[in-house]
Amino acid sequence: MPERNVVTWNAIIGGYSKNGDMGIACVLFEQIPLRSSFTWTEMIDGFARSGDLVAARRLFDRVPSEMKNVVTWTVLVDGYVSNGLMKEARELFEAMPERNFFVWSSMIAGYCKKGDVKEARSIFDRIKVRNAVNWNALIAGYTQNGFCKEAFEAFDRMQVEGFEPNEVTVASLLSASAQLGSLDSGKQIHDLIGHKGIKLNQFVLNGLVDMYAKCGDISNARKIFEGMPRRNDVCWNAMISGLAVHGRSDEALELFCQMEESGEKPNQVTFISVLSACARGGFVKEGLRIFSMMKEKYGLAVGIEHYGCLVDLLGRAGRLTEAYNLIKTMPMKPNDVVWGALLGACRIHSETELVERVKDEIGILDTHNNAPYVLLSNIYAASDRWERAEKMRMMMVENEIQKEPGCSSITWQ
Repeated sequence: MPERNVVTWNAIIGGYSKNGDMGIACVLFEQIPLRSSFTWTEMIDGFARSGDLVAARRLFDRVPSEMKNVVTWTVLVDGYVSNGLMKEARELFEAMPERNFFVWSSMIAGYCKKGDVKEARSIFDRIKVRNAVNWNALIAGYTQNGFCKEAFEAFDRMQVEGFEPNEVTVASLLSASAQLGSLDSGKQIHDLIGHKGIKLNQFVLNGLVDMYAKCGDISNARKIFEGMPRRNDVCWNAMISGLAVHGRSDEALELFCQMEESGEKPNQVTFISVLSACARGGFVKEGLRIFSMMKEKYGLAVGIEHYGCLVDLLGRAGRLTEAYNLIKTMPMKPNDVVWGALLGACRIHSETELVERVKDEIGILDTHNNAPYVLLSNIYAASDRWERAEKMRMMMVENEIQKEPGCSSITWQ
């Protein structure tokens, strides 16, 4: 170029920065004859997104005072948040001379991602003038951490303050309805989408399929699924999982085949759902074949959840020795869920001999989960070995392990 100005310099620096090539971005940054606040912001953002927060902070401290605006501060705070460094983010956030809506939302989302919903709410309550983005950050954070009733309460307050829901809002509320298993709430949100004319984007459609599937309305889930112009792996997984959970294993496997034919690559979540469907349907041969496909066909890492599904599959089919041998040859240490699947199968098939072999293995688990102890106690009781059943209960008391009482969720209007 015969002539270059600050815009063209910023464009080329921003291009390298956004593509993660901070080496060349730095060379260009040092060569630029005149820097703007945008130049500094692009570089700080580039280092933050690449995970080099030390370099990002070093550059932030070099920004001339007249160019250090609210965006410059926000980019670094968000960089700390995105990398899970909430202590550093909070220190910088508190030092900000002024704050925009994005940095408030970033802090709320960061604390929610860490599971600290109380601190996220504390940040939210400090916002003097809120907007829909701030409300969506709080509602999404509540939903992600399982505080679904609080998410709906926040939504009610959001509407009282005069803010209209959008695609982000309803996607979070659909997820909350799915977690609660509340079909009525989910249908109300679906009606709201139509009433408010909210765009049915990929996230909203996925949320509807997931909500209807988890709430047991497979017919509506399938109707929305079939009408989608494009389906990603999240949507396929939601539909397959819904069919599997509600005992429609044949349909789940058929849909998995359709997913493969569509060209959409299944992921680890897909295989958990499909293997669960095989376990519930008693499709041992098909389950073993699908399990082997994970690594051989798709190159996916097999996790402990997949081994747990396979143990459950073999156990339900009465192939307890194979299930036990699989656990012993797993490349990772079995957890209480895996052992629980085997013990559950032992109880179903009244296999007390294998229980004795498993008992010592469970003893080395570093867990306070009551499930293995309760299962062992029930197995002994079912075979009239009351002394051993009582011993299991006494061990729970000695180890200060309490059994959570069962409860039911009832809603009415």
